[in-house]
Amino acid sequence: MILHAYTDGASRGNPGESGIGMIVQTPEGGLLLSESGYIGRTTNNIAEYTAVLTLLDRVRPMDCSRLIIHSDSELMVRQMTGAYKVKNGGLKECHTRARAAIAALPFPVEFRHVPREENRGADRLANEGIDSRTPLPAGPQVSFTDQ
Repeated sequence: MILHAYTDGASRGNPGESGIGMIVQTPEGGLLLSESGYIGRTTNNIAEYTAVLTLLDRVRPMDCSRLIIHSDSELMVRQMTGAYKVKNGGLKECHTRARAAIAALPFPVEFRHVPREENRGADRLANEGIDSRTPLPAGPQVSFTDQ
C-alpha cells in the first residue's frame, strides 16, 4: 500500500521554541498516524528534518509498498531529492541521518514539495507541539546544531 505522509517543523523565532507534526494516511485518506511533539529550542530547518526523521522511525513497522512524504519546506525537500547541495554543517548531519534511515527501510521513499495550504494539518500539529511543550514519545533522539 502506498502511504502519504505530511510533515512540518515549526520554530517561533529562528532559533526558537520548536515543534514537529506528522500525519500518515492511506491512499483513500484513512488516518494511520497523527502526532506532534515539542523538540526544544532550535531552527525551523532542524525542526523540518526532525519531523522527517521521526516520521521515518514511525513508519518502519507499517504495511507499506511506497512512502510519499509531502512537506512545505522547499529547502529540505530539494536537499533530500538532490536538487540542492547541503552546505550547512548542522543540516549535513540531519541529511546524512535521513538518507541512512531511508536506506534501511524495506520500501522506497519519495519527497514532494507542497504549498503551505496543502500541509495545514501537519503545521497545526507542529504548533500544538510547541504550545503543549510535550516531548515526543519514544523514538529517535534527535539533537542537532544548525550552524
